[in-house]
Amino acid sequence: MSISVVAPELYETQLADKKAGVIKLFSCFDLPDIEVYESPRSHYRMRCEFRVWHEEDDLFYVMFEKGNNSVRIRIDHCPMVAKRIHDMMFKLLEEIRPSEVLRRKLFQIDFLSTLSGELLVTLLYHRPLADDWIEEAKKLKEKFNIQLVGRSRKAKILLDQDFVIETLDINGRDYIYKQVENSFSQPNGEVCRHMIKWALDATQGAGGDMVELYCGNGNFTLPMAQNFRRVVATEISKTSVRAAQYNIEANGIENVDVVRISSEEFSQVLSGAVEKRRTKDLGLDRCDFTTVLVDPPRSGLDDETVKQVQSYENILYISCNPETLKLNLETLTQTHELKRFAIFDQFPYTEHLECGVYLTRK
Repeated sequence: MSISVVAPELYETQLADKKAGVIKLFSCFDLPDIEVYESPRSHYRMRCEFRVWHEEDDLFYVMFEKGNNSVRIRIDHCPMVAKRIHDMMFKLLEEIRPSEVLRRKLFQIDFLSTLSGELLVTLLYHRPLADDWIEEAKKLKEKFNIQLVGRSRKAKILLDQDFVIETLDINGRDYIYKQVENSFSQPNGEVCRHMIKWALDATQGAGGDMVELYCGNGNFTLPMAQNFRRVVATEISKTSVRAAQYNIEANGIENVDVVRISSEEFSQVLSGAVEKRRTKDLGLDRCDFTTVLVDPPRSGLDDETVKQVQSYENILYISCNPETLKLNLETLTQTHELKRFAIFDQFPYTEHLECGVYLTRK
């Protein structure tokens, strides 16, 4: 994790600068009004990791200057992380510091928290972990009322479970999400809620069925199902697919199917270019796919997927990289018109920004 300065008094100015940067970057398009969704000013990160530094008998967290991992900064206060994390992360080190079993070759601590108050901590080591570690780790788990995982080379030790359960209130309904350690989940819980609500509003009245690529654990999938007759979602990560299937059942949603397949392969299946065993029982030929939702990695959509995405009447694109979004829009706007454009400040006090666009066929 690299350091960023949390300065609430500068937040509005910095967000205005981000908005201005987006308007400039996308100036070649006929933009609708930019919708802006703010972050909490502090304690906004629900997922984070810290390197642990050993200096004689001392033990402390460090972060690094952006782009320079040789310059480390000691962390004794961290207002960017969720309150649940901040209230225990330094007390945790106080308990680990005097224990040779817990501190020896500990090099990193990961935290995964929820808006609903759960917390999972992962301790990472450059050594094998044995029964003596388990006994000491159990004391930490009980003292702080957390889930605790130990990781070392090719080994993972669970004291109980390796996930937390998040509950998000979306327009008056609570959605339950299983979030697994060491796999993707949205880092800013409150901004995540804004993103889901915006996506629901943008697709209101779209009707028919929806295809979703890069669905993760079903973050958008589950609430979005209410706007469509059926949703078919894809994800390549086994862990995320299992979490998504758990979440579908936990929320009692009956019109969603999740299949483990890459977006590129699924696009080929939908275009009729190939057949895949994993999709043969989905009855895709009976679907009326009006809408596609894509939430790709920073690299954006590959050329083949862009072409496939253009076959839908409506395109909902969530982007974590405005630069690759712009490149994809250069093609997508040849066939579709930009109707909605939102920015979501997932990472305040940094240059990073999430965007959401909704396009309909011209």
